[in-house]
Amino acid sequence: MLKLLNISRFKWFIFSFFPAFFYFNSTAFANEKIAVGYFKQGKYIVSKGTKTPTGYIFNKNSNKTIKLSTLDWPPYIGQNLCNKGWGFNFTVALLVSKGYQVKIDFLPWARAVRSVEFGISDILFPEYYIEYSAPSDYVKDKRRREILMLSNEFPGGMIGFLKRKGETDKFKGNLHNLKGEAIGVVRGYQNTPEFDIMMDNGEFNIVQAVDDLQLVKLLVAKRVNLIIGDPIVLRFTVNYSDLPAPEKAKLLNSIEQVKPEIQYNALYYALSVKNKNAHEILKDINTALNEFKNSGETQRIIDMGNSECLL
Repeated sequence: MLKLLNISRFKWFIFSFFPAFFYFNSTAFANEKIAVGYFKQGKYIVSKGTKTPTGYIFNKNSNKTIKLSTLDWPPYIGQNLCNKGWGFNFTVALLVSKGYQVKIDFLPWARAVRSVEFGISDILFPEYYIEYSAPSDYVKDKRRREILMLSNEFPGGMIGFLKRKGETDKFKGNLHNLKGEAIGVVRGYQNTPEFDIMMDNGEFNIVQAVDDLQLVKLLVAKRVNLIIGDPIVLRFTVNYSDLPAPEKAKLLNSIEQVKPEIQYNALYYALSVKNKNAHEILKDINTALNEFKNSGETQRIIDMGNSECLL
């Protein structure tokens, strides 16, 4: 895990100064050919993917179909990232290894959450841990864990605050010092259990953004005093965006991370209970997660994703 975080911080540093290494314009992939490879029992298996209007499909000859909803969340996953990011490759490999046809749609996060909570899609990823008390924003009088099942965890990243550069903040490791503070969040994101409970109880002055880029803009525009999220993702998202280079530089030079970070967050797959085969799919995912972890395939895919686009 430490190796993953160190690599990510190295990429954060490099990306801040050399964004061309990482940003890939979508037009370059208009006629792309995509394939995901993984090792299983000593054999290297390649699954070729096909572009769809909203995402990608793999192993389309299988009649065991799973529809997944995700978002652009660099450096973990993104349509314009080199090879779509390690989170994309990892997910495809996991499910194809269990014989599934995999359909992945990229959506704004709130729409992705809604799609899975209503059972339109089967799996939401990557998701943070969902507390049993967390209410659904879409299914009336339901808590999220009543309509979603969580897989076992896989590697994630840190959660923390960002502030405007040079300004002071009240956070010294205790969220209760921030009661009444204007804080920006992305709509539909889980952050940490303590923060989410306090937010749901109205203890912060919350301003919602539709995505990570808008979140950074809210902070720089002084609409909020703090924003919460994965600091690596927030910085990476600015560089990954279509903004002109001077505007990217202005945003990045206007923000800084608050210390200490809040906590490390693992990632999960969230499965809709509306799928009649949800328990079987969950069992297959957890089995594959264990197999990939024990064989070293999880770390191999992460390492490849964190290095191959620097070559």
